[in-house]
Amino acid sequence: VQLVESGGGLVQPGGSLRLSCAASGFTFSDYAMGWARQVPGKGLEWVSGIYSDGSTYYTDSLKGRFTISRDNAKNTVYLQMNSLKPEDTAVYYCNTAPVTLPWGQGTQVTVSS
Repeated sequence: VQLVESGGGLVQPGGSLRLSCAASGFTFSDYAMGWARQVPGKGLEWVSGIYSDGSTYYTDSLKGRFTISRDNAKNTVYLQMNSLKPEDTAVYYCNTAPVTLPWGQGTQVTVSS
């Protein structure tokens, strides 16, 4: 079982990034998936989730800026992040929702001018 996040980087405020999470070792299409983020020294914050049927949910503060999607054929879940703010700086992780798998290495997102 493996979750591999990618797509992070350094972006200016107002910019966009698209994160990807490639999953393997389990029946991806059977599981709800989600993204969480963590700032050093703080707890994990759940960002967004997507069910097997494609329905989605977001933490209220991120609605309208982030969009989660999935491609079951590619066993991949995505997080499109627009209008990024410095407070979005964090390491972003994916997992099943609720969490059932070991966490991956995450992908660092840094929003700074």
